[in-house]
Amino acid sequence: MKTKKPKIILSSLDVDRLEALLEDKENPLLEAEIERAKIVKPEKVPADIVTMNSTVRFRIEQTGEVFERTLVYPKDMNNPDNKISVWAPIGAALLGLSVGNSIPWPSKGKETNVIIEAVTYQPESAGELHR
Repeated sequence: MKTKKPKIILSSLDVDRLEALLEDKENPLLEAEIERAKIVKPEKVPADIVTMNSTVRFRIEQTGEVFERTLVYPKDMNNPDNKISVWAPIGAALLGLSVGNSIPWPSKGKETNVIIEAVTYQPESAGELHR
């Protein structure tokens, strides 16, 4: 049985930048996420939404492991211990989710569920609308 994906909200600024990246290289998963998203102006993004350059705490439901990572553009992916590229499947899956959302994603050959526990930093809610 296929799990229904939660609704997502994206900042128009993030979408503009991601679409520019997608002009040079395909990423079907990221393209699908943008396609299904509600797109709003940066100042209208709720504070509990994962946007680009947000730091998010999430838990793997099956193992209970908790991670805190910053969602970044591929060019900023310089430390895998505290960053996730939006180009990676888990990065694309996190983008636009809100606190409490869960989303399935394949990991090591099996499907797992990621649950958003907190957005500990979000540029939009910090007033950094044009970062």
